[in-house]
Amino acid sequence: MAEDNEFLNDADFGQYRTLIYNESGIHFTSTNRSILESRLKERLREKGMDSPRAYYSMIMKDGDEFKSFLDSITTNLTRFFRNQAHFDALEKFVVPELLTIKKGSSNASIKIWSAGCSTGEEPYSIAMLMAEILPPFWKFEIVASDISLKSLMEGRKGFYSDSRIAGVPETYLKRYFNRSEGGYQAKPEIMSRIRFDYHNLKHDSGLRNLDIVFCRNVIIYFDETAQAAVIRRFWDVMSSKSFLFIGHSESLFGMDTKFEFVKTQWATFYRKFI
Repeated sequence: MAEDNEFLNDADFGQYRTLIYNESGIHFTSTNRSILESRLKERLREKGMDSPRAYYSMIMKDGDEFKSFLDSITTNLTRFFRNQAHFDALEKFVVPELLTIKKGSSNASIKIWSAGCSTGEEPYSIAMLMAEILPPFWKFEIVASDISLKSLMEGRKGFYSDSRIAGVPETYLKRYFNRSEGGYQAKPEIMSRIRFDYHNLKHDSGLRNLDIVFCRNVIIYFDETAQAAVIRRFWDVMSSKSFLFIGHSESLFGMDTKFEFVKTQWATFYRKFI
């Protein structure tokens, strides 16, 4: 392996940065260059290689390895009921609004997208809450997507160790999980509410008429151009009256968007009302 100061020269860094941005919208700068270099070293060790340039040639030809590489550079920090205020707003404002909007219609169903779902804690949190608060005979469906295949596989398994189950209320834990060796296994009835699917936010998801979109702590890794493109795609796939949650440190301020900013006593978010 080359010495650290020779590992990735500026020209090679520029090639990787451009490729990653063009394919995923993730924007690496000089400030987070070390993250890319660290993850790249890990991939080279796994492949028994020592040349970033040779590995670049490989991922240009091998789509599966390129997906694995993107997987490795994605930050997958998450937990159950992360940012509780969003879930309070979902329960006390968003869902009641949707129930009123849909009242009297034949569509007694709520469609949700958890974009950038990582290992599944967010969609399972949403699913448990929806199962608790929706009136009888109402249905809901959740699509959970991510660019990390490894994370999606964990989400599909629905097993979480004792250390990762923190944040789940005791009543939910008993109702929606079974105790298993070393952790908890999600019950089939809650797992069946979530469809995990690979998706790159650079592209059209194929989803339509969504009532709620969660995309939290994802667009912060994109530059302004990529952020705007993602937000436009969200608008296009959401129903005429729907809601968008983004991360606490993210904002649509200054962006050319039709989404309306909503501030409640619980949390802030955005809505599409046309």
